[in-house]
Amino acid sequence: MSSLTPREIVSELDKYVVGQGEAKRMVAIAMRNRWRRQQLDPELREEIAPKNIIMMGPTGVGKTEIARRLARLAKSPFHKVEATKFTEVGYVGRDVESMIRDLMEIGITMVRTEEREKVRVRAEKHAEERLLDLLLPGATPKPAGFSYTPMADPAAPQPIATANESTREKFRQLWREGKLDDRMVELEVADQGGAGVSIMGMPGMEDMGGQVQDMLGRFFPPKKKLRKMKINDAFAALVQEESDKLIDMDKVQDIARERVEQSGIIFLDELDKIASRQDHGGPDVSREGVQRDLLPVVEGCVVNTKYGMVRTDHILFIAAGAFHYSKPSDLIPELQGRFPLRVELSALGQEEFYRILTEPQNALTVQYSALLATEGLSLSFTDDALREIASTAQRINEDTENIGARRLYTIMEKILAELSFEASDRGGQSVVVDREYVRGQLHDIVENRDLSRYIL
Repeated sequence: MSSLTPREIVSELDKYVVGQGEAKRMVAIAMRNRWRRQQLDPELREEIAPKNIIMMGPTGVGKTEIARRLARLAKSPFHKVEATKFTEVGYVGRDVESMIRDLMEIGITMVRTEEREKVRVRAEKHAEERLLDLLLPGATPKPAGFSYTPMADPAAPQPIATANESTREKFRQLWREGKLDDRMVELEVADQGGAGVSIMGMPGMEDMGGQVQDMLGRFFPPKKKLRKMKINDAFAALVQEESDKLIDMDKVQDIARERVEQSGIIFLDELDKIASRQDHGGPDVSREGVQRDLLPVVEGCVVNTKYGMVRTDHILFIAAGAFHYSKPSDLIPELQGRFPLRVELSALGQEEFYRILTEPQNALTVQYSALLATEGLSLSFTDDALREIASTAQRINEDTENIGARRLYTIMEKILAELSFEASDRGGQSVVVDREYVRGQLHDIVENRDLSRYIL
């Protein structure tokens, strides 16, 4: 679990998300409280429940980006799911508990990766021996590796290297020096057998189908086939196979379950789409049904997964939604009580757009410059060009639909469309994008409001 302080968390989020200080602070406090809770006595620790959060704000202001960056900082099992996923198939959709099963799968993957790193040195050693067996079939030495006579006399014969061992060591040296990288070897790998057949097609039965497939897999082990591959690819496959032999999967499951239960985070997006508007007279069976199904999972229950029972009492839920046509009070009262903390994210304006283009480490200007640099084209932007782009983004958002910072993507693509097409023919050149260049590329579309609705 991450031990970053709230101030450090906000500072890290500032590198990628512009503004929205209140939302960052609330998320940072929630993360830090997970760490604080772990420092308490077990008896009191069980009594402290996470304070779930609802982030409200129009599209394109950073709700999902904050959650995505938080996932990397949390170092905890993290799963992002859309609430609409549970309503997209008739009145049922996917089983709400499936998000806990998905979170458990993510936890298993995280812990397995960590355990593989711990045994990587031993796994590489074993993989190297198997690789030499492939390169020198029939020349595998006896398990002892030496020929000797066990005697207490110090003058007893010492280990004698055989001719095969000498050849094996030469190949080992060549492999370590990278002189065998282009050689092809035949390796026996598991046959995936295609995509497989869905056993349970009914909504909400996905987990049962997975369990049946796992059970059949135990009775009918996967077939293996010989596959030719380069020696580096074969070594990587052997390392993974040897790592899996060295790690204890029972231990992995126990650690993963503990981590999911105590520090798991679920980001529930599009919550407003399952809110029932009070002024809407139509049937809302599906929406309210999903809300009722969410209640026990968010409050705390036990979910059956193929790795055992998982408690959801201490999983942190962060919900988000635009809430344009509904509001949190349109949720059923019981679900409102499960999300006691609310924070509103503000819409973005010209100044925020300019900061988005200049401040983040992964700013759009940096991305496009790096992409075109692969063709040998040097691309740079003047300050007045960036301000013109920000101004245009705000103006189009006001005139058409406000999609927030996502408007910058469409504008940048339009401005650089010609350069991107010709970049492969203009290697070695330098291009400076200034205000006049921006206006020239956007003139027709900005002036024609009807056209901008379709293109921008």
